Amino acid sequence: MRLVVIGGGPAGHRAASTAARLGAEVVLIERDVIGGAANLWDCVPSKAMIATGGLVSRTRRAEALGLGSLTPSIDLAALAGRVRDIETRLAGALTEQLVSQGVRLLRGTGRLLGPHLVEATPADGSQAEKLDADAVVLATGSYPRVPGWAEVDGERVLTTRQAYPPPEIPDHLVVVGSGVTGVEFVHMFRSLGSEVSLIVSRQQVLPQKDPEVAAALEADFLERGVRLLKGARATGLERSGEAKSVTVLCDDERRVEGSHVLFCIGSVPASEGLGLESAGVARTPGGHIPVNHHCQSNVPHIYAAGDLSGRLPLASVAAVQGHKIAEHLMGLHTRQHRHLDYDKAAAAIFTEPEIADVGLAEAEAFALGRKIRVTKVPYASNSRALIDGDPRGFVKLVSDPSTGVVLGGSIVGAHAAELVSIIALAVTANLRVVDLAESLFVHPALAEALAEAAE
Repeated sequence: MRLVVIGGGPAGHRAASTAARLGAEVVLIERDVIGGAANLWDCVPSKAMIATGGLVSRTRRAEALGLGSLTPSIDLAALAGRVRDIETRLAGALTEQLVSQGVRLLRGTGRLLGPHLVEATPADGSQAEKLDADAVVLATGSYPRVPGWAEVDGERVLTTRQAYPPPEIPDHLVVVGSGVTGVEFVHMFRSLGSEVSLIVSRQQVLPQKDPEVAAALEADFLERGVRLLKGARATGLERSGEAKSVTVLCDDERRVEGSHVLFCIGSVPASEGLGLESAGVARTPGGHIPVNHHCQSNVPHIYAAGDLSGRLPLASVAAVQGHKIAEHLMGLHTRQHRHLDYDKAAAAIFTEPEIADVGLAEAEAFALGRKIRVTKVPYASNSRALIDGDPRGFVKLVSDPSTGVVLGGSIVGAHAAELVSIIALAVTANLRVVDLAESLFVHPALAEALAEAAE
């Protein structure tokens, strides 16, 4: 089996690694960095900066824990160095793993010349190479969406890729977009000392999330001095060179002036230039490649994964897609093989407090007219939350009232991203609430709130 993978992000490197381990002859083409731009230039550095901002926030609560007042300062150069070090170490580890498995790495770009022929153009400008392929995995990811009226300069007007870290800590950051990425940046820069205004096009932040979860985050933002402009859409920019300010113009005639503007309005699949037409691969008007439950395109031996596939844009989902693709093309799907159930994917938002959810949401169930049982436990009743001095948030479980099977759950509070894994396991394995209620968790621990919510 000769496999060519275009794109070395979570989906691509996982497909290459698994296929090589199963005996395929694999070539991986990557233009930038093994690990993927989304993983190493978005997910990982943003969470590294959030970790720094979170530590700053915790020091502000030091007196409540019996410590003297602490006033940390931000060393932007040291923070940038830390981010680069994490990126370098992760990319190096992934590269070493692939090489040890016999994967051939080509630095450059790839495109289809036909159904079974890929052209690899080296980044160093040397002659392109043609590769015969029995199967192809397209995993080129996406890039930040920017409105046509916005001139991004990487200094005052930024996309997410230019904010890890930014050229300077903004005095006043205006964030356009109140989805997952937008609210994470609000939290991050507010923690680092910036004044922050958030333009919210709907009537709540996180419009796709449980309203109760969104309300908890909004309350925290307001308490921390974040300005929320609800029901406003950004439509233009005005620049002031002397004052070094940028004003965002909204469709309701509101104006928001700040020192910097950051666009967090989604992403565009990187499907241009892949030669899809040459191989007969279909593409949606939005640029995604439609796939089936095996991640196959309309051309069965050409797969698409990650952001390119139009499924859940999560690194964790992309990695599992890559693994499943490798199993499928190597014939392992004829054995015990479970298809990916995207409705059971856990997701987290690294704000403060953290937010995480998995499975069926309460609001979604009501919209579908489905009977559910909802139980909720506040962090304030958990001994570990009180010990740690951060009792904000709650745990909510959604279950089937007739069978007791756990259907989903939401967590707002410290370490929600870790705790939701327990609910994710319960949802995936069709466990019942009694299985959680009778689990003997550590005491004192935040996980006890899950058991209490399951009673």
